[in-house]
Amino acid sequence: MKLYRFSPIKTKAQLLKAITHTHFSCYALCKQTFGHYLPNAGNIGIFCHYDDEYEYLTDVRKELTQASDNWNQKYFRLHSPIIIPARGDVQETTYTHLYIRKPDIYRAQVGDVDFYMEPEKYTELKQSLHNGKKLKGARVLDRKDLDYVELYDPDIDACAYVGTHAMTEMVRVKRSEATKL
Repeated sequence: MKLYRFSPIKTKAQLLKAITHTHFSCYALCKQTFGHYLPNAGNIGIFCHYDDEYEYLTDVRKELTQASDNWNQKYFRLHSPIIIPARGDVQETTYTHLYIRKPDIYRAQVGDVDFYMEPEKYTELKQSLHNGKKLKGARVLDRKDLDYVELYDPDIDACAYVGTHAMTEMVRVKRSEATKL
């Protein structure tokens, strides 16, 4: 993977390219792991790698999203959803929430996307991974504050998360106490 493929992002056009890249990369992760696509929660995050990039993208995010009185907000509702047209077997997808992540030396990826499963299926997936089942590119996220399975591949510069629909909505309104990001 090329380190920081899009960073530093300095224009809205570059941001849209990073969003599109993250979208298709995360769908590739999902299909690689499960053999099919899961429902998309409408959340997309872009990871910054430089402080000035974070400042710029936070300002852009303020233009693109609704203000919130929740100081702990993570994802912000977009004024106009971002619609990524269908490509190949990936259907058209609508993103309603955007997250701009502070620079983190442990996150070289471009960004992330959230997928969801029905609660029973998610519980089965997570339990099977806890019990030692190997599922290529999937691991239980080792965080007490988030109940997710992470999808990853060292050759894909994005990561995806799978949870229940309720978790994918809850994460929108709470920054992580574990990472302070």
